Order: sequence, then C-alpha cells, then structure tokens
Amino acid sequence: MKYYAIAFSIALIAAAVLLAPQSHAAYVSIMQPFNYTATQNSTVYLGKDGPGQTFYVTISASTANASGAIQQLGWNKLVVSGLPQGWIAQNSSLYNPTLSAKITPSPNAQNGTYSFNITAVNIGNYSGLGSVRIKANINITPNVFKLVVSPSSISQDAGQQGNISVSINNTGVSDSLFAISISGLPAKNITSTVIALHGTKKTFKYPIIVNEPGVYGLTISVRSTSSPLLVYKNANITLTARATIANDYAAIGNGIDAFPITYEPLYAIMYLIERIFGH
Repeated sequence: MKYYAIAFSIALIAAAVLLAPQSHAAYVSIMQPFNYTATQNSTVYLGKDGPGQTFYVTISASTANASGAIQQLGWNKLVVSGLPQGWIAQNSSLYNPTLSAKITPSPNAQNGTYSFNITAVNIGNYSGLGSVRIKANINITPNVFKLVVSPSSISQDAGQQGNISVSINNTGVSDSLFAISISGLPAKNITSTVIALHGTKKTFKYPIIVNEPGVYGLTISVRSTSSPLLVYKNANITLTARATIANDYAAIGNGIDAFPITYEPLYAIMYLIERIFGH
C-alpha cells in the first residue's frame, strides 16, 4: 500500500502541473540586422556601424498573447526612443507584416558602444499584448568592412583596358554605398559607386586604362559615401603599361626620339602610314 500511495501522489502532482494555467509572454521576432527573439526588457547587441551610416531594425508583426495564441498582426508599430544626441530615427509605418525602424547615428559619433530603446507596440492594446521594450546596443567604429584588391601587380598594353577585383566584406549593420576610385594615373579615372549589403562579401570589377607606357604606383580607395572621411580603406597596386608599335609611332609624331637616328626616316614613313591607314 505504501508504494501505491507514493505513486498516487506523484500522479496527482503531475496532473496539477499539466492542468495549471500556462504563462505566456509576448515576444518580438527581430529579423534585421539578424534573427533574434526578444522579450520584455531584453538587451540585444546589434553589431557594428560607422558614424553617419544608416541602418534598419526590422521585426515581424507576429507574436503570441497571454494564452499562447498566435497574433499574426499583433505588433502594429516599432518605435525608437532614447537615442544619443545627434542621432536621427524614423519609426516604422503602421499595420504591416514586417515593421522597420530607420536609425542614423551622428556623423560625428565617437568610437564606442551606444544604447537606445526599440519598442514593439500593440496600438490600443486591442490584442491584449501591450508593448515590449528592448534595449539595443551598437558599436560605432570606422572598421566596418574589409577590403581585398587583386592582383597587387598588373601588366597590360598601353591604351588597353585592364580590370582589377575589389572585394568588400561588409561586417557592419548598414547596407552601405561605397565609392571606388583610383589615384596615381596621369589621367583622371572613373569613380564607381557600388552597394555592399550588411553581412555579405561581394567582388566588383574596376577598370583601369592608361595611354602612356610606364610603371605606375596606384592607390585604390574605397570610401563609404555617407562617411567618406572616416569609413574608408586603401590598397596599393603596381601597373606596368607596355609600349606598343602604335605608342612608338605616336611618340615619333609628338617629336620624341623613340628610335636611333639612323632609323628615323624609316619609322617616320611607318608613322605616316599608321596615321593614314590607322584612322
């Protein structure tokens, strides 16, 4: 009988646990800049961002009420508050399946970790969810991307276009626009603007052309368009532009002694032929 009594007591305890009202708390499903489930007064580290670089916090409108029932449009608005001085925020639009708040740190923000609040709101508390406030931390630093330029040395004919690969690994939370430019050439080259999404690595082709033979030390610069003075990286490469027959003819035409004097009459004729039939 003793054993039966013990077993009966255990069964009663288990039944009480199973039949007791279950406590459910509303949650917030963060979708961007990464996936994370937060509850009331949670603290979340968003990642790295450069001064002045806009980023977004996006959540799902879906959550659960106190009884555990899923509310597909439980959250109706995402509100940002408690921003550091000089920062700008735009709260989300209303009643969408996903809610995104836009945040722009001050372009003068110093390096360091900053905090602010994001709050998911059930407007009018129609679903009985109230609101869930989350503390968000973010690290402001210019070191929000990695740069790899290849090859480090390139050789091509003068007057012909070559390409280098510019790889941007965006380790920050901002979907950033970057300007790729070059210095060290005798003529001005193009500036190419590209976008690198946060948390991704992408390789871009950048064209190089020089009309004059020679060896050039070049600097490839990649700068954030929103914070060009702080968020940037440089890479050095060497370009060897090889002389061609056309270059040599042009050099003669410009009065440069490109060949020994005994050959000048012959090459002058060749230059004239090139000028007549090459255009």
